[in-house]
Amino acid sequence: MGRQQHQALPEDRKTRDLNKWSPGAEPRAHRLEAEHHRPGCRPPSPAGPLEKPTVGETLESGPRTVSRRYLSSLKNKLSSGAWRKSCQPGTCPAPGMQEPEEKRIVQELLETEQAYVARLHLLDQVFFQELLKEARSSKAFPEDVVRLIFSNISSIYQFHAQFFLPELQQRLDDWTTTPRIGDVIQKLAPFLKMYSEYVKNFERAIELLATWTDKSLPFQEVLTRIQNSEASGSLTLQHHMLEPVQRIPRYELLLKEYVQKLPAQAPDLADAQKALDMIFSAAQHSNTAITEMERLQELWEVYQRLGLEDDIVDPSNTLLREGPVLKISFRRSGPMERYLFLFNNMLLYCVPRVIQVGAHFQVRTRIDVAGMKVRELTDAEFPHSFLVSGKQRTLELQARSQEEMISWMQAFQAAIDQIEKRNETFKAAVQSPGGDPQEQELQSEELGLRAPQWVRDKMVTMCMRCREPFNALKRRRHHCRACGYVVCARCSDYRAELKYDSNRPNRVCLDCYTFLTGNVLPEDKEDKRRGILEKGSAAGSEQSLMCSFLQLVGDKWGKSGPRGWCVIPRDDPLVLYVYAAPQDMRAHTSIPLLGYQVTTGSQADPRVFQLQQSGQLYTFKAETEELRGRWVKAMERAASGWSPRGPNDGDLSD
Repeated sequence: MGRQQHQALPEDRKTRDLNKWSPGAEPRAHRLEAEHHRPGCRPPSPAGPLEKPTVGETLESGPRTVSRRYLSSLKNKLSSGAWRKSCQPGTCPAPGMQEPEEKRIVQELLETEQAYVARLHLLDQVFFQELLKEARSSKAFPEDVVRLIFSNISSIYQFHAQFFLPELQQRLDDWTTTPRIGDVIQKLAPFLKMYSEYVKNFERAIELLATWTDKSLPFQEVLTRIQNSEASGSLTLQHHMLEPVQRIPRYELLLKEYVQKLPAQAPDLADAQKALDMIFSAAQHSNTAITEMERLQELWEVYQRLGLEDDIVDPSNTLLREGPVLKISFRRSGPMERYLFLFNNMLLYCVPRVIQVGAHFQVRTRIDVAGMKVRELTDAEFPHSFLVSGKQRTLELQARSQEEMISWMQAFQAAIDQIEKRNETFKAAVQSPGGDPQEQELQSEELGLRAPQWVRDKMVTMCMRCREPFNALKRRRHHCRACGYVVCARCSDYRAELKYDSNRPNRVCLDCYTFLTGNVLPEDKEDKRRGILEKGSAAGSEQSLMCSFLQLVGDKWGKSGPRGWCVIPRDDPLVLYVYAAPQDMRAHTSIPLLGYQVTTGSQADPRVFQLQQSGQLYTFKAETEELRGRWVKAMERAASGWSPRGPNDGDLSD
């Protein structure tokens, strides 16, 4: 029992000695903070808007990590004066002689500065030095951790204790002969920008503090001993560390009130206004630091979800938008779930992981924003779809709504514009959705420089170069990596280096091979003479009098009753071309409509209509009655020999 009392004595002595750590100015500052007041008024507490916890809360609750939401709330509070209740004229009558309003504000500035310096002394000379001493003696935690927690608090303390506070005290003592503080604040305000470093480090410091409080018992014991002392006022270290974050906005509010109370002819008015502008600049530095800290924290969380890949992690990046989209596949019938992260310099095309342990997403493709193009797609099968074309890859994406699609396109537009402003050599890469339609295939000068938009497999039934039909055995589908066409093996039996793929050889079609390499075509591989059915469906659809899918009914088309893409071209208005798919380069058949009789079908199905002439009978079925009516009108005009006179004459297409 006696041994236990003997062992407790050194700890009691430490506690008694701790209460002597405060400098001579500190007891006066605490008295001013707790006791000094004018009737009906109380100066703002250095603790700021945070409530003072009880001793029990201080001992029982450990430090908590500061969240980004809290930092945002703090920044908003610091930017506004709502949390400060300053004394207004008439609410704080002083007994006896009334002092000038501006002098009382200067007095308030001095008193809060004295209390603030006492708090800085506690942070630097007590918490910081005691933790540093313990780290050196016990080796229980690194010294660097202590230095990281307190950042540049020593510089801040020395500045206020040795320069700012003495200057304010001297000026108030000489107020009768020199009633001004604007020149003093102008001289010292530039040094307040040192707070940016402290604010940037604040969240990291709080996290380190929480980590090592749980991890190291000696660390925790030093904190508890100081926090329970009279000098600390039973407040936690985190509470004291908030003081520097809140201090500069207080200077701004007090100085703003000081300028408002100065008479119009006051000699300090011009200097005080200039000092206020300088304080405002320092406050902006502080708010900018908080914003930057939030950005880095958000960026770090994104990188963690992506698996912290070395070629992706870059603190200079800015996340512009993220979210799920649907990827339109050129092989599958339905779209696939994907996830996009759009940064200021790159797009990450990701796949969600099934087992989200560690990284939540797998990065499939990284596409540089430099040189990127984006445009809306007009696809009835996939509404709200848009195209993102980059140097590394081109993606057809589908949003969940028109508003979401526009929002994504605007985000891409902003990223592209930002890149272009920094490098004027890039050409305008994005066209607004309301502009002229863009050609699907790449311009010849872009071949090989950017990834093309691939034509979907189901959009063609034959090779887009030689026009031979595909089959599962001898003529399978391939994609030209330069132009994106669907071609057969014979027409894509060539390889050329593509710049967008780091100059690696890729499968290309014969036309692209010739353009990219400059090699002369062998005679046996030249295109055959174009046949009567070799009229491109895509070109015909864009300049057609009428086009849509029609069901082909009857034995003439086969028992399966296939669906055909039917077109009456503007440049051949008397002929109906029937294609197997909208992108086919050769029609399955063509029907000269001149002289045919157009009749409607049976009443059992009003969507059916027929073409009949000299024993020839073709039966069609439209998707709707309205569509059937337009087809009947178009065919009747062609059967009578009618031809359009102008570019928009007789257009019945949607």
